[in-house]
Amino acid sequence: MKECSKKQKNDDSQSASVDALSSNDGFEEKNEFYALANAKILLSDCLACDNCMTSEEGARVFQQNQKELFRILNLNKKCDTSKHKVLAVSICPQSLPYFAAKFNLSVNDAARRLCGFLKSLGVHYVFDTTIAADFSILESQREFVQRYQRRNQEEHALPMFASACPGWIRYAERVLTNLVTSHICTAKSPQQIMGSLVKGYFARQQNLSPDKIFHVIVAPCYDKKLEALREDFYTALYNSQEVDCVLTSGEIVQIMEQKNVSMKDMAEVAVDSLFGEIKEGDVVRHDGKRSDGYLEHIFKHAAKELFGMDVKEITYKALKNKDFQEVTLEKDGETVLRFAAAYGFRNIQNLVLKLKKGKFLYHFVEVLACPGGCLNGKGQAQTEDGKPDKALLNQMEEMYAAIPVRLPETNVHVQKMYQDWLEGMDSMKVQETLHTKYSAVNQTASGLDIKW
Repeated sequence: MKECSKKQKNDDSQSASVDALSSNDGFEEKNEFYALANAKILLSDCLACDNCMTSEEGARVFQQNQKELFRILNLNKKCDTSKHKVLAVSICPQSLPYFAAKFNLSVNDAARRLCGFLKSLGVHYVFDTTIAADFSILESQREFVQRYQRRNQEEHALPMFASACPGWIRYAERVLTNLVTSHICTAKSPQQIMGSLVKGYFARQQNLSPDKIFHVIVAPCYDKKLEALREDFYTALYNSQEVDCVLTSGEIVQIMEQKNVSMKDMAEVAVDSLFGEIKEGDVVRHDGKRSDGYLEHIFKHAAKELFGMDVKEITYKALKNKDFQEVTLEKDGETVLRFAAAYGFRNIQNLVLKLKKGKFLYHFVEVLACPGGCLNGKGQAQTEDGKPDKALLNQMEEMYAAIPVRLPETNVHVQKMYQDWLEGMDSMKVQETLHTKYSAVNQTASGLDIKW
């Protein structure tokens, strides 16, 4: 029986520390960043534990630390301009409440001061990944409606599982395999769509080759580092990943501590947009209090498209725990849509058991590996001894919920990009740029062979 070490992921005895990079790897300058360069990462920090990471992947994940950012910053200071890179950093909206709570700022102040800090280091562009989530949600909505309409012809059309969480995707591909992979939405996650936007759209606007841009994502969780390494997010022509490095929110704070600065001391600088001289305004979010809101957006869209019903407010019904909630749509006394939000591996396992037994009632499930959702990512919502920081999480949830909601359909830039860059909503370019394919990696493992 295969043992899943996720149940021990907080157990110190299971933690294996690995040097992020050795000190003689060609980055020998004892510069201002040296003390951070040899930081250690614990395998227990990753939801994708060492049981489902190859040694090569492990080595590449551990290279994605502050040292890689500083390597590019120092490269850009040297005389050989042919090796210089345009340094772009994209920030996930779920990271901003962490910076706001930690430094006692508003979310808008935190965004602008974080931008100011990154630019003071030598970063050229700072973006917000909300526009990428717009694309991901819109594509997920359309795919769900199509799957629902094909449900009687295709065995694996429904249920549809969300694809935005890399910890869940990793677990599905490596452990659950064919049982669930055909049910996973093919829309890329916001992180990887942002990679396509920066290395595709933005690079073209700036007349840059994609390999001339070094693209960093700031995110709440470590599993995003693994996602950035996927082969389907690599362009051989330019020898370029869509995302070159992922740093957690906590790793950014470590840089501030190393430099002995506080965000409160930073100048406020407007966040850049992908559209020339236009700057981003106030921070906005999507529906959903602890995530990018796939469930709420897809539910409302499906209710309108499939049943002609306008749903204004969604009522969640908590089932076994607050991280397993259900939403239903009733029409003429019949339940026509049944969605669920399942956060954390215990709830995911319960779902999989139901699927295996043929007792699965849901049409769509928003699956997130972290209990409490993305705000509770292990790269930002933990105390120094590695335990969940509940007070900080509560504060972040309040701040995130207070951010105004903007529907992805109302983003005029997105609509324009569909026409000008993606050649229409039903084009082959949309499939190539905004979608991917998830498939079983380990064909021998069964989701029910896991000892919990």
